[in-house]
Amino acid sequence: MAVPNVFLEKPFFMPTDLEAIAINFIRAVESRKSADELHRFFHPDMEQTEFPNAVTKNKTVRTIKDSKSAAEKGSKILSKESYEITKKHAIGNTVIIEAEWTGTLAIPVGNIPAGGEMKAYFAQFYEFEGDKIFRIRNYDCFEPFN
Repeated sequence: MAVPNVFLEKPFFMPTDLEAIAINFIRAVESRKSADELHRFFHPDMEQTEFPNAVTKNKTVRTIKDSKSAAEKGSKILSKESYEITKKHAIGNTVIIEAEWTGTLAIPVGNIPAGGEMKAYFAQFYEFEGDKIFRIRNYDCFEPFN
C-alpha cells in the first residue's frame, strides 16, 4: 500500500521561500508602495496585531481594510522609512524578522521636527497560509521622542 504524500495536497513553501516573501513585503513598505500594491502579499483574512508602544498606546488588530487606512495615515506622517534587517528566522510557516527602523518625518512629532528622524527596533512575526501573509505581529520599541 502506497503512503500518500501530504505535501501534494496543497502548495508547499520552504521556510526560505517565506523569508524572501516577508523581506519583499518589507522592501515594498520601505519603497512607499500604495496599500493596494501591498495587498498582493496578503491572505484575504490577514490580520496584523500591533502591541502597545510609544506610538500605538493600545493593542491594535487590523484587517486588510484597516491596514489601508493606517498606511494612508502613515504616508502623511512619514516622508521616508527604511528597515535594516538585523536577523531573520524561519520556522515552519512563520518568519521572524528583527529590524532597525528609521522614519523621516513629514510633520513634527514630539520633539522631532519635520525632516527629522524617528528610530525604532522591531520584532515582526509573519505567519503564512501558502505564500500569503496570514498574520503579522509587531513588537515595536521606539527611541524616546517626547
